[in-house]
Amino acid sequence: MNWGGVLRTTVCCVILVMLHYTLRPLLGWRAPIDFMLIAALFGAVRMRPGYAAVYGLVLGLISDALVVNGGFGAGALAMILVAFSASWLKAVFFADNLALNTFFFFVGKWLFDLIVALASHHLGGTDLAMQVLVWSPLSAAVTALAGALALTFLRPLMEPRIA
Repeated sequence: MNWGGVLRTTVCCVILVMLHYTLRPLLGWRAPIDFMLIAALFGAVRMRPGYAAVYGLVLGLISDALVVNGGFGAGALAMILVAFSASWLKAVFFADNLALNTFFFFVGKWLFDLIVALASHHLGGTDLAMQVLVWSPLSAAVTALAGALALTFLRPLMEPRIA
């Protein structure tokens, strides 16, 4: 990727992280949109797996630093695994297809929530089952739709301009 592509990807990811901390609290949904995960997947598919893991670690630590009731490090671990997997699988599955990207966001968010729920050890029994089988898929669906909208709106920014 050239420097223009790096700059465009950085700007898009910063916009998504800003949306995570500005728009998401205003919505206050039980199944919230995870713009941080969208930014992680958006950036990770444009990096090599090692860099994507470091990028996931940074985003995970940023998100974990501001979480009050979760286990510190669970989000970082989940973000590392999701970003690494996304980067590694991009050559096989990731194409410039909106439906495939939407499915990719859904699976990434559900996997992220599953890892966080298991690693944080705050839920058990029926609460864990309810989180993993009801709230996480709903959050993943909303995140996937938001990711599809973000890709649609950010596509003009990501296309290289010919001068």
